[in-house]
Amino acid sequence: MPRVAFIGLGRMGHGMAGRYLDAGFTVSLWNRSKAKAEDLIARGARWATSPEDAAIDADAVVTMVADDEASRSVWLGLNGAAKTAKAGTIAIECSTVSYDHAREMAGELKERGLVYIDCPVTGLPDAAAAGKLTLLVGADAADLERARPFLEPIGSTIRHFGAVGSGTVYKLINNLMGAIQIAGLAEGLAIAEQAGLDMNLVLESILSGVAASPQVQRHSKRMVARDFSGATFTAALRHKDADYAVMLAESLLADKPLVGRAAVDAYARAKAVMPDDDEGKMIEIVSRPK
Repeated sequence: MPRVAFIGLGRMGHGMAGRYLDAGFTVSLWNRSKAKAEDLIARGARWATSPEDAAIDADAVVTMVADDEASRSVWLGLNGAAKTAKAGTIAIECSTVSYDHAREMAGELKERGLVYIDCPVTGLPDAAAAGKLTLLVGADAADLERARPFLEPIGSTIRHFGAVGSGTVYKLINNLMGAIQIAGLAEGLAIAEQAGLDMNLVLESILSGVAASPQVQRHSKRMVARDFSGATFTAALRHKDADYAVMLAESLLADKPLVGRAAVDAYARAKAVMPDDDEGKMIEIVSRPK
């Protein structure tokens, strides 16, 4: 059976790793906390002592970690996967990283004989556990075909945007737009609350109006009810993704991306107060009366 090393068992990674077990792959796991792997180990996964250990004899190494720093560490750090990954191993970066990082990693891993594709994902943890993520791929067409058997267990839709780095470009655009929408929703709802509007009518109007994106639909009721249980995406992660997106925008656009920078600044405030809380708690930052 194909051998997969899976690195990073957070809210998304845990379900994704489980999908490889469901599909009959031989799976080795590494995560900073072994406790998050216990149920997967009970299902037959091998616990690895490091990314380097996990990558031994793997046909593909899949990473789902927090940011550029974590990605570089698990690939190229002291006990990084690239040390033991055999030539020709497919290196699948599902983490949301910066565009420059994805391009740099592609070059560095290619020098080590690995085939790197950037493959950030969209979808919630339940979609990850069900193998119904959308995969946003940047890769040479031939490399994508080689990687496809390792992508199909985790995603129901594969969107190939072009060369390495292009999947990450789209993911950053997507998450920047999400940051803008959520921050804008929080501000709008806070205005309505402070002005004394009937919040049930406000919700009904928002959800039936032209601004009712999936992000708005998902967060509006939770914001009004102040129910942020079961966080699926944190303020710190939203800030990181938006910041990476704005850095890319500033390198490409003639005019400074004012709207994107405003969203980054808003999430910087949220991150400072509640980094590990649900991103929707942004409303508690902006709803304080004068």
